[in-house]
Amino acid sequence: MKMRMGSPANITHPHIVKEGDYCGGKASIDNTGVRVMNVVFFHKSGESEAAILEAYPDLNRAQVHAALAYYDDHTEEIDAELRADETAADRYDQERSFDSHSAHSQVVPGRFPLSRTLMSRAGD
Repeated sequence: MKMRMGSPANITHPHIVKEGDYCGGKASIDNTGVRVMNVVFFHKSGESEAAILEAYPDLNRAQVHAALAYYDDHTEEIDAELRADETAADRYDQERSFDSHSAHSQVVPGRFPLSRTLMSRAGD
């Protein structure tokens, strides 16, 4: 008897949107503008579900769980996004340090990486 290998299951995640023209093509939660990696960052930092919901009041429990389930199925993708963001945060810190020695230093609006943004938002 010859066994046939089936094709991998096409896994869908309720509440998760991943489209090129929305949130930079990154996995996001419904129409909230919150990326999966935002929720994962908090989760990996040891924050509770309640803390995540407090930081993102537009989310509900099902959406937080969906983001974490998506992460479980796409760990490499989300970890790569987090690493890229941390690299951007380090580069931002280096630029700020260099610019602080310049007489013409200025902050560029909208250039504040995720990890720094999330940590400041969590402290609000």
